[in-house]
Amino acid sequence: MHKTINPKIFYFGTPVVLISTTNEDRTINLAPISSAWWMNQSCMIGMSGQSQTVINLLREGECTLNLPSANLVEEVDRLALLTGRNPVPEYKREIGYQYEQNKFSRAGLTSIHATNVGPPLVKECPIQLEAVVQKEYDFDEPSAIKAFEMKIVTTHIDEKILLENGKDYIDPEKWKPLMMNFCEFFSFGPKLYPSKLAEPFTSRYYAN
Repeated sequence: MHKTINPKIFYFGTPVVLISTTNEDRTINLAPISSAWWMNQSCMIGMSGQSQTVINLLREGECTLNLPSANLVEEVDRLALLTGRNPVPEYKREIGYQYEQNKFSRAGLTSIHATNVGPPLVKECPIQLEAVVQKEYDFDEPSAIKAFEMKIVTTHIDEKILLENGKDYIDPEKWKPLMMNFCEFFSFGPKLYPSKLAEPFTSRYYAN
């Protein structure tokens, strides 16, 4: 039996992304987001239009998108109530946010140089994507949400999660992403059932 409801959010489960951007004073901001999805060589991300990340993306037009595995949940959670905005916006201060200039250090993560963009990569993340802004979109009020279409220009993958056949493909049974599901952390368990969609996909892209 289904019930008709009016939820405040639609947050049905997406991977956590640590997005690294450059501040105006050339220091680095690192923020966790979980509104992201990929299509071909592009990614759509969304977040509060008042965030430091958005300010940086509009000015610099580039970032790195770092996908943590489930074992980095504690490091990611340390970033949860930190902001790169100084002073802290009123609405964030009311729910407990604090200003932090060095978020990498606060989270216990390591920054390493990217290849083709200014913001650094997160060393501990198995998937690291360098990206540039293609388009920016405003959501209708009162949400004050912005979305960005990002083009992935460089991809770095930990060899441990790649297929063993020498192809440049991630093994979905090795990759354990950290997921956000209605503001709680989750990850994947073992494969539940063979997917019919995977059969033609596997034969087309993964065959030796």
